[in-house]
Amino acid sequence: MEQIDNPGVKQELSSRQEGSTRQTILTLFKTKGQMNAGELAKKLQITEMAVRRHLSTLERDGYIRPTLVRQAVGRPTHKYGLTEQAEHLFPKNYHVLALDLLEELADDPETAVLVDRMFEGRKRKLLERYASRMEGKSLKEKVSELAAIQNDGGYMVKLEDGENGLVLHEYNCPIAQVANLYQQACQCELALFEQLLGTTVERTECLAKGGGKCSYLIAGAQ
Repeated sequence: MEQIDNPGVKQELSSRQEGSTRQTILTLFKTKGQMNAGELAKKLQITEMAVRRHLSTLERDGYIRPTLVRQAVGRPTHKYGLTEQAEHLFPKNYHVLALDLLEELADDPETAVLVDRMFEGRKRKLLERYASRMEGKSLKEKVSELAAIQNDGGYMVKLEDGENGLVLHEYNCPIAQVANLYQQACQCELALFEQLLGTTVERTECLAKGGGKCSYLIAGAQ
């Protein structure tokens, strides 16, 4: 086997191996439930000290948490399990369920009207949730707060100055699969922005309509 002398390559290989081991540990927690360092060491066939190093990193990153478990014999032991944050690392198909449910409603003439009501209801809840964050702020401050809200939601927002006001760009749409089929999602987002900001907002580009991003021109915000 060819020996690797380049320190940078060695470090990269080591980082990949450590990342792979931590991924395996998370998968074990997902499939086996809580485990302690000794049990993990046996499963992975590495030293308990090495396991503890990986556990320390995963705990620091917020993916696992320890629980003190009392045993029938011997001292209590710390067992580790996944946090809610770690659950987002595993595949999810929420959009498939959402699309299936929306399709069921839309295909039945008696329930088709409920699709619009559902999106309106979602907009109303978001408005209630975020309206207090806009209180006492100038329009420009409100736009910055809106950008923070959307960033927290995974929309990858960037603000820039336009000729007639601030422009808010969204480079990612977490509900793209839904928005591509149901324009109500885009319409309600636009209405939500206008109500939160208290000014006219114009959508100039839309991901759901083939654009490279969603862009909103916010009147009077400069």
